[in-house]
Amino acid sequence: MTHTYLIIGGGMTADAAAKALRASDASGSIALVSAEPDSPYKRPPLSKALWTGSTVERTDLGTGKANITQILGRRVSVLDVDGRTVRLDDGTTVGFERVLLATGATARTLPSLPVGGPVIAYRTLADYRVARARAAPGARVLVVGGGFIGSELAAGLSRTGAEVHLVFPEDAIGATRFPAALADAITADYGQRGVIVHASNGVAAAEITADSARVTLNDGVELIADLVAVGIGTSPNVELAAAAGLVTAHGIVVDARLRAQRTAGDGANEPLSRVFAAGDVAAFPWPSPLHAGRIEHEDNAVMMGAHAGRQMAAAQRASGSENGPRTCLQPYEHLPFFYSDLFDNGYEAVGVLDSRLDMVQDWHDGLKAGVVYYLSGKKVVGVLLWNTWGLVDDARDLVLADSEVEPGRLAGRLKS
Repeated sequence: MTHTYLIIGGGMTADAAAKALRASDASGSIALVSAEPDSPYKRPPLSKALWTGSTVERTDLGTGKANITQILGRRVSVLDVDGRTVRLDDGTTVGFERVLLATGATARTLPSLPVGGPVIAYRTLADYRVARARAAPGARVLVVGGGFIGSELAAGLSRTGAEVHLVFPEDAIGATRFPAALADAITADYGQRGVIVHASNGVAAAEITADSARVTLNDGVELIADLVAVGIGTSPNVELAAAAGLVTAHGIVVDARLRAQRTAGDGANEPLSRVFAAGDVAAFPWPSPLHAGRIEHEDNAVMMGAHAGRQMAAAQRASGSENGPRTCLQPYEHLPFFYSDLFDNGYEAVGVLDSRLDMVQDWHDGLKAGVVYYLSGKKVVGVLLWNTWGLVDDARDLVLADSEVEPGRLAGRLKS
């Protein structure tokens, strides 16, 4: 069967694209292929709201309500760009006029902690179900990684009554993103709330059975855990694109109109009007002062996915002219924000949060609330809004201005 639009992937990007396509094209057929057995769902609750009283049912995005054919639990094994077909892992062939690669990313694992039994690389609803079943009162849980997922998940799991251990190589939680004093305060707060923190540490070895994992840390501490949840970042799922001859470099390379590319005969990259990529997997040319690359956050997944859907519909409408898609498609220019919840603390941010950069800190009432500006030279490239709300748009405008500022005048620049 041939569809007007085919979406490969089942995450929030895929859902946003499908709904934008349906809003832009009421009659074109849309198919979505996902390796997961679940219909697209909200991802942030996996490490946030599902541990504070929300339900799995509330994560469903309602993708099927937009008259979209969902092919769940199936992987695309071959993409034929010129033939406009894909082959699924069960041998089925599906044709398309336009295709979106929203293949996302895969959670990284550690060689000493292969996934299975009590060990999960936390990423999906299936992983949540394993974690929820194993993190009972009195159980012992080890979370590996102190980044976004690891820190949020440790906070969530601590609410189950389980004994939670958190191990990571940095000196403190968020040490690579936050000012040292703030990172230290966060780490101390976790300890006061019962999370046993193993900073500047890692997993040296593990013995795994169906029921538990005996884990030895670098400092010699040995833990027998009912659940080990690994949250150490992701790798983009580029294999399908690379095999199809598309350009990949730390993601699927797209232009400002989200078109995937392949190398032309002269060595240059040729944008394709029938193949798009968006979301976690897309390596995008972000506006200055940011660098090209991937951004793995909810706002980007939703906004870029929706824009990709509109791009595909515009390309389809203009398909009567070979040059039409190149002139009618609008560039994607949104700078996404991201956020996190760490027990009673929370933040929103835009741009680059890197503790190696120069920082201007504007705190109120100690470290309870404030704004941190991250500078490259005299340009603000990132803003952290710690327990400070309603300023995302102002922070975004400050970063996108891409202009020099006087660091001494930043204090008080953004106010609630």
